[in-house]
Amino acid sequence: MARYTGFFIVAVPIDRLRHSLIEILESCNLDIIYNTGDSLMARELPGQVSIPKLVTAEVLIEQNTSSDSEVRMNFVIKNEELPLKTNNHCRQMFELVTQSIMSNRNWLLLESMAL
Repeated sequence: MARYTGFFIVAVPIDRLRHSLIEILESCNLDIIYNTGDSLMARELPGQVSIPKLVTAEVLIEQNTSSDSEVRMNFVIKNEELPLKTNNHCRQMFELVTQSIMSNRNWLLLESMAL
């Protein structure tokens, strides 16, 4: 199972964050399947890659450590594919989502780390 994680701190009001996250995930060809106040889950739409390569994105918004203008997010991008190559489909999707978060114009990126 391929699994990649990212941690981001952005300067944005919490109410605008959720809408922007949904837009980012949908722009990366991910369909929102679960949405609560502090977490999102999205899954890649079938048809482009085989079933084991379909990516799931999980986002945890840490509201208890966030302020009114600063929010910490934890991302996990994973699929059932064995990561036999460093440039696998899950990694490519992780890079796409990470780049979309880092370059989003709706907030100011304060800190990021990708594993």
